[in-house]
Amino acid sequence: MALVGYQIEKDKIDDKIRQIQAQLKGKRLPLPSAAVETKPAGPKRVLSPAARRRIAAAQRKRWAEHRKRAAAAGKQKPE
Repeated sequence: MALVGYQIEKDKIDDKIRQIQAQLKGKRLPLPSAAVETKPAGPKRVLSPAARRRIAAAQRKRWAEHRKRAAAAGKQKPE
């Protein structure tokens, strides 16, 4: 029974949408971002071992710099 009620409400909403579209004389409004379909993701990218090594080395360098700055900031605290 609830399903029938929802179907009637849906029909009323669809009619209202048609009326509004007729008033706009066929002007199409942009769809909300939630209704826009996105492209499916392509195949997963695979990095070469050399590229992974370069990325890992760069990350280690960034962490070393971070730790160096954190240690320097810890020593400068006034007592």
